Amino acid sequence: MDKRVVIVTGAGIGIGKSVAERFAGQGDHVVVTDVLEAEGKAVTEAITAAGGSAEFHALNVRDTAAADALVGDVIDRFGRIDVIVANAGIAHRVPMSEMTDEKWDETFDVDLKGMLRVIRPALPAMKAGGSIICLSSIMGVAYGWDEHVHYSSAKAGVVGLVRGLAVEVAKRGIRVNGIAPGYIRTAQLLSEKNSLGPNAAEIASPYIPMGRLGEPEEIASVIGFLASADASYLTGQVVTVDGGLLPGRY
Repeated sequence: MDKRVVIVTGAGIGIGKSVAERFAGQGDHVVVTDVLEAEGKAVTEAITAAGGSAEFHALNVRDTAAADALVGDVIDRFGRIDVIVANAGIAHRVPMSEMTDEKWDETFDVDLKGMLRVIRPALPAMKAGGSIICLSSIMGVAYGWDEHVHYSSAKAGVVGLVRGLAVEVAKRGIRVNGIAPGYIRTAQLLSEKNSLGPNAAEIASPYIPMGRLGEPEEIASVIGFLASADASYLTGQVVTVDGGLLPGRY
């Protein structure tokens, strides 16, 4: 098989969906994973209907045994994994005064340790030229987010993961980078319960120099670049993609 083998977690909706479509559209074989089975299957079916190559596997990144089994199966069938996009994540609004150990641990278990569970078993099968991209957030690199301290903390941890792992695997020719999206038009952002809600564009756009929310496809394009040979000397970096929000505010 001459296609690259790409695993994308949380690929049923939002940024993950756009990432899966991006890689499939350029001829890669995409392993679509998500806890949202209907959505993940729909993404896979749309890709194959358009002539692309994809398969769906239900995966909860909190389940070590399941992640090990999925990655092992992919390696057994294809002999390698070329790209991992660790995208699965959650963000729930919880004031610190109401924070429980369980909610804190759940967020870290998905948003940070969930990356470990997929990356760790894949590393032995990754060869020179392999690429790992982890999703952080502007809330993990520069912003605080009230009532989301657990989320900001986990996404800050992703930055440390990227830097440390990039150094560890650089001699093997494997690159590790991160993305820190700003305000992107996703179901998460449009959730009134956990984020800005349906009026997100009106709320956030005045603070964004480009004057609008980002689209999932715009994050997928940067991820596509980071996984390509055009980024061959780029590793250990977290690229902020936010329409100028951070430099504009500071």
